[in-house]
Amino acid sequence: MKRLLAVLTLLVSVAVAGIAASPATAVKFGTPDAANAYPWVGLMVAVDEDGDPLWRCTGSLIERDLFLTAGHCVSDPSAEGGDPVDSVRIWFTEGDDIIVTDPQYLENLADEAEDLCAGVEGYPCGGYSAVGTPEALSGWTGQLTIPQTYDLGLVHITEWVDDTYQPTTYGEVAPLDYLETLVGDAPKGQGNIEFTVVGYGLQSVKPIESALKQRMVGTVSFVNLTSALSGGWSLHYSNNPGQGHGGSGGTCFGDSGGPVISEDGYIVAVNSFVLNNNCNGAGFGYRVDTDLAQEFIFG
Repeated sequence: MKRLLAVLTLLVSVAVAGIAASPATAVKFGTPDAANAYPWVGLMVAVDEDGDPLWRCTGSLIERDLFLTAGHCVSDPSAEGGDPVDSVRIWFTEGDDIIVTDPQYLENLADEAEDLCAGVEGYPCGGYSAVGTPEALSGWTGQLTIPQTYDLGLVHITEWVDDTYQPTTYGEVAPLDYLETLVGDAPKGQGNIEFTVVGYGLQSVKPIESALKQRMVGTVSFVNLTSALSGGWSLHYSNNPGQGHGGSGGTCFGDSGGPVISEDGYIVAVNSFVLNNNCNGAGFGYRVDTDLAQEFIFG
């Protein structure tokens, strides 16, 4: 099953054309990371060769110069005219700080300016902590080829910007085959295994859209690893929070690439896709504890 990825809203989300799956992009019904527990989770903006922003995602700094995210956050080889992504800008925030879009950028956007970043000092053109070079996992085509999507990406940081907030701790990728050991014979969908999700995406879609660019934290519950949609390559978790279906959060547009974290602190997956444009029902994270993923991440 294939679904073509397309930009849905500039700097807000990417969505899958059709009715099935949409890349996950904010944490719904979560809470701000006021305790600064996840300073290594950052907001990234993909940029084209002219320096204009394309879309935003979330990701994890796992080494000083290595940022882990989803493939669709760093590359779209199916785009007309070729892959538009040239570089990536990354913002890290302290605690519950909010990233505010520069009003000049919004004015340039409304005026359809040739140079969208002209005169813009803040987000999404300035004020970032780091810049880097994007790389997607081999096999990523720009299409959501379920169950093996190859939806994994890296940003190789080439420059850190002075006088910006920069984390001094890093996320830790789970060991090989970690999820099989963790899940064991756990019954499917029982909610007895929980994960933490962290991201800068939408807090809600309906009835009112909330899209603060703030690092939010929530919990989701394990569903399975082996359904037709996950196929052993993705982690299927609950994504219907606040309705008595387990967890105290869920992922949405803007959370793409953000970490899914086990109770003992390992990154087990990166947020990849959800099943509808309201971000309800189910979420899927591309696993990082497989041979394929770890060879890509660690070389």
